[in-house]
Amino acid sequence: MSEHIRIGLVSISDRASDGRYEDQGIPALREWLGRALTSPWSAEARLIPDERPLIEQTLIELADTAGCALILTTGGTGPSPRDVTPEATLAVGDKEMPGFGEEMRRISLNFVPTAILSRQVAVIRAKSLIVNLPGQPKSIRETLEGVRDVDGNVRHVGIFAAIPYCIDLIGGPYVETDESVIKAFRPKSAVRPRPA
Repeated sequence: MSEHIRIGLVSISDRASDGRYEDQGIPALREWLGRALTSPWSAEARLIPDERPLIEQTLIELADTAGCALILTTGGTGPSPRDVTPEATLAVGDKEMPGFGEEMRRISLNFVPTAILSRQVAVIRAKSLIVNLPGQPKSIRETLEGVRDVDGNVRHVGIFAAIPYCIDLIGGPYVETDESVIKAFRPKSAVRPRPA
């Protein structure tokens, strides 16, 4: 039985936050989640500059005050001096979840050799899973959903397949997905029967 989930969406960009260009991260996340989730959900969105104290404060507020079981960030994960999203994320986390970053880079390497320059991380803070995603809408979709062949068959599963079960394990709501977009994986013992 699905439960409502509150999701934090954080786009981290100096230029988008000061109006020099339109943010693409939050709209891309909303669009993808709208297709992928069959559970009821709501978003808490924040558009902020690449300032580490502000990133940390925003992640803490979304986790501790807004009650977001999942927080997805986009932007600020490269090697340039202003890219500090991973440092801020690690600073507020209780546990690092290195498999997410490893897998996102592996997925992106299917498309660009510069994927190894990305420093995305994921952490757990109390009952919140915080995941850094890439900055480009196409890359956001690919890392969440995975890689498909020309016939539309999944060739490389996206990271979102593991997110609902991770949220279960940290005491969050039971989230279900549209399997045509991304199939959430749970061990058989963790799958709840659908209502008749």
